[in-house]
Amino acid sequence: MQELLIATLTLVGFAFVCGSLLGFASIKFKVEGNPIVEQINEILPQTQCGQCGYPGCKPYAEAIAEGQSINRCPPGGEAGIKALAELLDMEVVELDESCGEESLPTVAVIREDECIGCTKCIQACPVDAIMGAAKQMHTVIESECTGCDLCIDPCPVDCIDMIEIKPTIDDWHWPNPAQTNQALQIPVKVIT
Repeated sequence: MQELLIATLTLVGFAFVCGSLLGFASIKFKVEGNPIVEQINEILPQTQCGQCGYPGCKPYAEAIAEGQSINRCPPGGEAGIKALAELLDMEVVELDESCGEESLPTVAVIREDECIGCTKCIQACPVDAIMGAAKQMHTVIESECTGCDLCIDPCPVDCIDMIEIKPTIDDWHWPNPAQTNQALQIPVKVIT
């Protein structure tokens, strides 16, 4: 009996030492994620729309960090491409039109009197901005909606509209004068 107790205690002690070493190694040698991926992901618009060919903004950020082109995000548009180019010290390129066109921000609106409560739009929404129950009317939480358009195709009764978000005094910005002058071809007179 004494031999069995010694063997058990030896085995428990050995397991404790090995477990402690593994715990220490997991803390000491922990591999952090690529910090550039997090910086790229912060620049992306977080619409999770999949227009870039990836299932969301984080996978696209990882792909950019591995060398994918920076011009595949229509919701981010020209401003997003410029910000990514500046971060990665790359040349600014035109938006890849095969991914879609840059447009004003939109939000989904469900015509509630036509909604049949099928829940297909809820299942398609990548950011859980639609609420409702089966066989009940659904509605969109506008502050959460990213305007990705993914809820439109699954809707069997076509009761979802995408409405452009008009700029308000809180989010409107002056246009860049350099771009405005360049677009208008305003001649600049130099006085000497």
